Amino acid sequence: MNKPIYSIVIPIYNEEENITEMYRRLSNLIEQLDGEAELILIDDGSRDRSLNMIRELHHCDRRVRYLSFARNFGHQIAVTAGLNFVQGKIVIVMDADLQDPPELILPMIEKWQQGYQVVYAQRLSRKKESWLKRLTAYAFYRILRILADVDIPPDTGDFCLMDRQVVDILNAMPERNRYIRGLRAWVGFRQTSVYFERDPRFAGKEKYTFGKSWALAVNGIVSLSKVPLRLATYLGMLSAAIALLMILLVLYWRLFDPASPLIGFTLITIGLFFLGSVQLFCIGILGEYIGRIYEEVKGRPVYIVKEIGDVNHTTTPASKPSRHSSI
Repeated sequence: MNKPIYSIVIPIYNEEENITEMYRRLSNLIEQLDGEAELILIDDGSRDRSLNMIRELHHCDRRVRYLSFARNFGHQIAVTAGLNFVQGKIVIVMDADLQDPPELILPMIEKWQQGYQVVYAQRLSRKKESWLKRLTAYAFYRILRILADVDIPPDTGDFCLMDRQVVDILNAMPERNRYIRGLRAWVGFRQTSVYFERDPRFAGKEKYTFGKSWALAVNGIVSLSKVPLRLATYLGMLSAAIALLMILLVLYWRLFDPASPLIGFTLITIGLFFLGSVQLFCIGILGEYIGRIYEEVKGRPVYIVKEIGDVNHTTTPASKPSRHSSI
């Protein structure tokens, strides 16, 4: 196989019900492209038949290449690994659940041909998702856009097309707690969007639970903004102002209304609870940032690959896995 022009990176975690349909739709799409393409499938420690199905696709189709992690490292790390191994000069990142429609890749390529180096898919609506998820997602993207140091377009996920130059820069970034859509915005270059209505999952259960979504949201904010650290300062100033006001009130009540029930234990208790909550909140913010420093200085591999199916790393891999051109 010649060096591909297009590389499609797909992280996979327990997606046995979607892999066959995903491959069918991508195969139809690849036939319409004007050059060679490769599919880089990253098995993120799946516990179902996903890895076996990926191996079968690899046997049947020389365009299918894969990595298999030693355990589950998470979606963002799986995308990172895929970017480390791509060979094409046009790289597409998408999910396996078909909420990211493969057919949208063609208009993305048209935008790239117009000179854009990053083309991201921007959601107009989310079909068959609960009102709570739609509301929290809407709020998160707006809050992130306000807090982040760079302009991150709202309602965009990891589904995107990136030029090789952008991918090389992302691969050169050493940080471990990666928020791909934020880093993608941070690098700059000419960026634009294509709009789509997000379909429900083709099959299977949602992999991003509330806990994982919350962790991703916190990671995005902490990775791209120093505002939470400043918030601790602002809360300290606010608590100092409230404490000064309380002192003035106590003095007033002592001098002019000594029988007031707010003087004494009640007022002290309220003040202690308020100051305690502010301190714990600020410690929590500091803990998020210190935790990321701790992860960075340990220097452990970002991911560990246990099996490779016919891919060549384009950057230094995170580990030295056994290589399997055939399994």
